[in-house]
Amino acid sequence: MNLLLLIIIFTAVGGVLSVLAAGLFLLLPEDHRQEILPHGISLAIGALLTVAFWGLIPEAFEQVAPAKFQELSGMILIGILGFFILEKLLIWRHCHSGSCDAHNEGHEEHEHNHTHSHHNHSHSHNAAGTLILLGDAIHNFVDGVLIAAAFLTDVKLGIVTSLAVATHEIPQEVGDFAILLQSGYSKKKALIYNMLASLTTVIGGVLAYFSLEDLHATLPYFLTLAASSFIYIAVADLIPSLHKKTDVKTSLQQIALILTGVLLIGTLHNIAHHIKIDSVRFAANHQ
Repeated sequence: MNLLLLIIIFTAVGGVLSVLAAGLFLLLPEDHRQEILPHGISLAIGALLTVAFWGLIPEAFEQVAPAKFQELSGMILIGILGFFILEKLLIWRHCHSGSCDAHNEGHEEHEHNHTHSHHNHSHSHNAAGTLILLGDAIHNFVDGVLIAAAFLTDVKLGIVTSLAVATHEIPQEVGDFAILLQSGYSKKKALIYNMLASLTTVIGGVLAYFSLEDLHATLPYFLTLAASSFIYIAVADLIPSLHKKTDVKTSLQQIALILTGVLLIGTLHNIAHHIKIDSVRFAANHQ
């Protein structure tokens, strides 16, 4: 079979399969989803931070010389500040005259202010949904490049890599669905937009097939940009929402679920990493 066709098929599998598997979360009854949703946010925090610090950032630094470490660190900083500005722009875009916090200072009626505050809060969540889709699209694009690179090395390595990507993406995608639902997306829109974001895996794979050498030089920067988006979403948008409930039981549940997200993604990433290393050795021995 044509190598390009294989790359298209398996990058689609690596991206879309994980979304469909995670999408089973949407089949749960509404009351069960609403009960699970806050727990999903805690799990998503652990998953996003682990993907960023355990996967994307180390992978980026492995691909450059030590002289470029500061440059990549600066890219993470630029990414975090950039996503802050982008979120501000998204909120301002939905902000009508007199409905922003800055416009609320002159109002004296408490109920009026409360309505505006709720309005702004919902727009902040909507912005978080947009940012998670953007960050996921960048991440998936990088996954597509990695899958294509594996296929260009050896077909068996490409197949294993695409399946490994799909497997370790599933818990993160479940967290993404939880964030999108909390941001006000319907089940249908959450699934459609997440599927569209997953298709960047195919785009990354096809571009890598035709110009892997050019993409290879910029890959570490894409990795750090995706990492900065996940860090920003977890720290700026998700963690503050957990502080609304301060009772001991809920706090302990939140901590346990964040740690579960960390352990789950960390374990799956390590398994996928070892599979990749073993496959590389296998390919090298059979060339």
